[in-house]
Amino acid sequence: MGILWNVDYVTTTHSIEADERGLLVHCPKCDKTNRMEYARLGQTFRCGNCQTELGPPSEPVELSTDESFAALTTNSALPVVVDFWASWCGPCKMFGPEFARTAQANAGKWIAAKVNTEELPAVAQHLKIQAIPTLVVFNGGREVARKQGALPGRLLEQFVAQSVR
Repeated sequence: MGILWNVDYVTTTHSIEADERGLLVHCPKCDKTNRMEYARLGQTFRCGNCQTELGPPSEPVELSTDESFAALTTNSALPVVVDFWASWCGPCKMFGPEFARTAQANAGKWIAAKVNTEELPAVAQHLKIQAIPTLVVFNGGREVARKQGALPGRLLEQFVAQSVR
C-alpha cells in the first residue's frame, strides 16, 4: 500500500484527469487531489493528506494532451480501453453513457479513457482512426485490439476480456 503525494493544485471538477505521470483523483473524504502513478495502477492507493483508501478509477479519463495519451497507454499496469469520439457524432454521444457504466462496473480490471479526435487529431492520425466511435485496447504498452462502432456493455466487456487474455 503506497501513500500518494498531494498535487499542489486543485481542479474545479471531480472528474479524473491525466498528466504525463499518472491519474489525478480527488479524495472522497478531504477532497485533496492525489496522483495514481500509471505503473502502479491496480495497487492500493491512499490519500497523501488523510490516508483514506482511494478506490480504483471508475469513470472514463478524458485525455487532453498527446503526452498524457502516450504516457497512459504506454505505462499503465492495467489494460487501457480508449473510446475515440467527437462531439458532433450521434453514435458517440449515445455510446458515452454505456461506456461510462461499463467502466464503473469494471473498475480495477481496466482503465477507460476517452480521446476527442478533434482535440487530439495527431493521436487519431497516428493510430489511423478512420471512423468513430472506435474502441482501441492497449495492454503492456501496445495496441492489442480495435473495434469500430458502439457496443452494449456486455459486448464491450467480452471484447476487452478476449483482447487481454
